[in-house]
Amino acid sequence: MKKTWWKEAVVYQVYPRSFQDSNGDGIGDLPGVTARLDYLHTLGVDVIWLSPFYQSPGLDMGYDISDYQAIDPKFGTLADFDALLAKAHALGMRVVIDLVVNHTSDQHRWFQESRKSRSNPYRDYYIWRDGVNGGPPNNWGSNFSGSAWKYDETTGQYYLHTFGDFQPDLNWENPALRQQIYQMMRWWCDRGVDGFRMDVISMISKTPQMPDGERKPGSIYGSFAPFVVNGPRVHEYLQEMNREVLSCYDLLTVGECAGLTTRQACQYANENGTELTMAFQFEHMDLDGGESFKWNLRKINIVELKQLLSKWQYDLQDKAWNSLYWCNHDQPRIVSRMGDDRTPEARERSAKALALCIHMMQGTPYVYEGEELGMTNGHFETLEDFRDVESINAYRELTGAGVIGPEVMMAFLRYKSRDNARTPMQWDDSPNGGFTTGKPWIGVNPNHRQINAAEQLARPDSVFHFYQKLIALRHATPVIVYGRYDLLLPEDPQLYVYTRTLDDQELLVVCNLTGSSAALALPQTFAAGTLLISNYEDTTPCPAMQLRPWEAFAMLQED
Repeated sequence: MKKTWWKEAVVYQVYPRSFQDSNGDGIGDLPGVTARLDYLHTLGVDVIWLSPFYQSPGLDMGYDISDYQAIDPKFGTLADFDALLAKAHALGMRVVIDLVVNHTSDQHRWFQESRKSRSNPYRDYYIWRDGVNGGPPNNWGSNFSGSAWKYDETTGQYYLHTFGDFQPDLNWENPALRQQIYQMMRWWCDRGVDGFRMDVISMISKTPQMPDGERKPGSIYGSFAPFVVNGPRVHEYLQEMNREVLSCYDLLTVGECAGLTTRQACQYANENGTELTMAFQFEHMDLDGGESFKWNLRKINIVELKQLLSKWQYDLQDKAWNSLYWCNHDQPRIVSRMGDDRTPEARERSAKALALCIHMMQGTPYVYEGEELGMTNGHFETLEDFRDVESINAYRELTGAGVIGPEVMMAFLRYKSRDNARTPMQWDDSPNGGFTTGKPWIGVNPNHRQINAAEQLARPDSVFHFYQKLIALRHATPVIVYGRYDLLLPEDPQLYVYTRTLDDQELLVVCNLTGSSAALALPQTFAAGTLLISNYEDTTPCPAMQLRPWEAFAMLQED
């Protein structure tokens, strides 16, 4: 297996809007990120991934970009970005930025020109179609509710928007558009960025015929997925991007790939390096319906989780590289989703167990801001407390159509809304958690008085210090990075147990992912192994042991 820096790295995602406000306007910004880089250096991460900070109307929290080469004033200036980049590099950390090129804002200059006339030079930068029988071109629904088509009176055609109607999809069939995108990417690379996280990159190629999609139970519109996700020319486009841009620099590139299978991942992130370095898959996020129909209260089944994550470990071995994550800006907090946030002890034990479970696998781990503190889902009392367009639109559409009752839908939002990940970073126990001196753009979780970075930095047994040790172990232990993965006890409903093997080293990882005790018959070969890390101070591995609630540890055996 090829050894590369990005395989050995740990990535930390910063959602700038919620990380640190430096000027009191209630919105996190780039100078705020710069001010907290020493904290990330202390944690030990290698790469910082910045969610969008570009010029944007902000209707989808920056994923509706109106200028790819300008900083939105709410986040600072280009000089502020350069200062952030310089300090991160001085601290030995790399910086990856979001690349959002499936769509733009409808305020982008390209779209403003495109909608002026059917003969405009920018017309084919976007996807325009005539209506059918007085309505949209097909029955596709948008990811943000409603039709995926919007009628434009100026030219009498509909444009495609797979997300909000303010986010028209770009037409990657147009080579002139592709060259504009590559030029923009080179501009950022030449500025010093170290890679791209590519937003919904598996959706950039659409099936030209665009037929009606299947309507799933409980859905009002048809699904565009079979005709948009992993489309017919997506690999052609990414290989061209690689030749034109990516291969010319030493970059980490990770694609957000909805609907990804292991076979497809071996194309997107192949070991030959012709496309991307790795890809995000979402199958484990769909075990509770989080991707296919997220509005529910279901819990993830541990046996199904083991089967699925093991499939990704086995199928990508020596062929492609995994991205390891529980959390990001689009997912609820994992300690509330899979752990136990009802008591401080259970929250910390479960946060550590879940962290150990994912960080010991093969792949590049991603830590989302606040995950290293065991931050929980937010506190939302009414619909007005939410800011996420997906959540608000879903509530209005599903309750308005009588599909889900208002109180039930509110419970679903409190559990699964993307806003759970977007509440401000909890720095200390002061008002607004040290995030801002002003009024925060979204409410700070009241539990910041108990869960905050200042308290955890001062306490050696905190979740923060556990993450710090996990990261240090990965840096120091090649078997954690490159070792072969093998699952043990696949049918056990409580325990996630696996090994990693490299040359004469074997790592055993044991995680009780429940709040109940569990029996474990430990392989005899590990009786004399070295305990690397545990979330209980007095863990004593033995051939037959009773694991306590959420107990997790890793042992190293050397021949």
